[in-house]
Amino acid sequence: MAGNKRYASTGDLPDRVPLFPLSGALLLPSGQMPLNIFEPRYLAMVDAALSGDRVIGMIQPRGDCEQGGGERGKPGLCEVGCLGRIVQFAEAGDGRYLITLAGISRFRVSEELTVMTPFRQCLIAAQNFSDLDDPRRGEDEVDRDGLLRTFRAYLAANELEADWESVERASNAGLVTALSMMSPWGASEKQALLEAADHAARARALIAITEIALAETGSSSASLQ
Repeated sequence: MAGNKRYASTGDLPDRVPLFPLSGALLLPSGQMPLNIFEPRYLAMVDAALSGDRVIGMIQPRGDCEQGGGERGKPGLCEVGCLGRIVQFAEAGDGRYLITLAGISRFRVSEELTVMTPFRQCLIAAQNFSDLDDPRRGEDEVDRDGLLRTFRAYLAANELEADWESVERASNAGLVTALSMMSPWGASEKQALLEAADHAARARALIAITEIALAETGSSSASLQ
């Protein structure tokens, strides 16, 4: 189970995964997410993952994606999450774990399981997502100029800087993934980015969300054209 496992198709994915419900968190395939783990139930989750296939299902609580409630005492869950494999692990020395998840594939929750573990688990299905079979789907259709123009306008409006050398080197897919994951938007917007059909659709959604935010502050990417 351990080692540098590769996932060539959805058939390589586990059917059952531990869940980490985390509001406002966005992990995408090929992205990397650092996490600071300190709650006992999630420390147990990491221990279990490390003793198995090292895979964790990142998912948002259902209220964040505007659906109904869950079981009593538990928040409901969004239908779609993203699998991440633990690729870095360290003990902080004070009871915390510092881990990094590498995004593998999105998944849909098929069934939440009744378990004795302190963390939640579910059965998943990933067959309807192209993340492994066609990981660059839509990359050639990304409006890179529009995305960068909107990104520059957001940075200017908020007096922020960026590593433009790294931005220019990034592929369309890498750029869309990085900007989506680092975006400051709310849980429902991040869920929409997660569920976008491909890189082009995700880029369009990211531009639209950012333009709305800029309009609310009286700024616009049009001024940078």
